[in-house]
Amino acid sequence: MICLTTLWLPILLSSILVFVASSLIHMVLKWHNPDYRGLPNEEEVRAALLKASPAPGQYVIPYCMNHKDLQKEEFQKKFSEGPVGLLYLKASGLPRMGSALGLWFVFNLVVSFCVAYLTSRTTPAGTHYLQVFRVAGTVAFLAYAAGTVPNSIFMGKPWRVTLKEILDGLIYALLIAGTFGWLWPR
Repeated sequence: MICLTTLWLPILLSSILVFVASSLIHMVLKWHNPDYRGLPNEEEVRAALLKASPAPGQYVIPYCMNHKDLQKEEFQKKFSEGPVGLLYLKASGLPRMGSALGLWFVFNLVVSFCVAYLTSRTTPAGTHYLQVFRVAGTVAFLAYAAGTVPNSIFMGKPWRVTLKEILDGLIYALLIAGTFGWLWPR
């Protein structure tokens, strides 16, 4: 087994590479911009939400507390008429990109640490680049990509958006895998 302290450089470097890659994907290429759309009557919806004054959180429309209630005609009518959706509300105010980017970098560090942990427990020092690449890449891919799929299955997230997020996860996984393969202890 490899001591995790010897993997501080690939952990840090891979986190930085993923952070930079994600910044390029989102801020330069902007290929996720078409994933978000505005409502045709946004001002009316905003006015209704302002009037309701819901706290930040996750909401479902129509709301049904008990699945047994889905058998009731009133709920069946709401679902058949629509809209049916999931709504996330954040606190009012301008987006705080600094704190969001800081948390994203911390998440990248956590993923890279987990990759280091699992790879160090399954791959001894001196292992060939490609084997380290496979193990580290698989763990990183699962961390960045696999969790996006249930959102399309259960929450109605468009599959084209999920597929783009899976591609993002693949890019991040390849960067992490390459970094760990390159800097793996000999």
